[in-house]
Amino acid sequence: MKIIGVIGGSVIDKHTYDLAFRTGELIAASNAVVICGGLGGVMEAACKGAKSQGGVTIGILPGHDTSEANFWVDYPIATGLGAARNLVIITTANALVAVDGGYGTLSEIAFALGAGKKVYGLGTWDIKGVTACETPEIAVSNALINK
Repeated sequence: MKIIGVIGGSVIDKHTYDLAFRTGELIAASNAVVICGGLGGVMEAACKGAKSQGGVTIGILPGHDTSEANFWVDYPIATGLGAARNLVIITTANALVAVDGGYGTLSEIAFALGAGKKVYGLGTWDIKGVTACETPEIAVSNALINK
């Protein structure tokens, strides 16, 4: 079973929401699992998209309370690790799709690249190692085959 990480900002605009939602839809439609930080913004949109296709979602939460997870997380995992929970997401995912994002997303990208994971970007940081993709379809297709 493939597990695809979806990373990105917690405060996003409609365009970014739509990209993350579609990313979640495509992951679920391919019978893969979405793993994310479990909170709002990109994380919530990806989970909602996955659930719209009957998919499975995992939220790796920074705090101690599973009730902090967004409504569309099937398996909330409270870590109490704060931002260090990003390492759990990265090490669990087979590949990642980064949608937009700020410095938190940049740290996740750095951890992923350092761990040898592939990162496919949709309007995210333009840095060496991140494969920029024009559409969620391209990003998810690449993530699923890890090319």
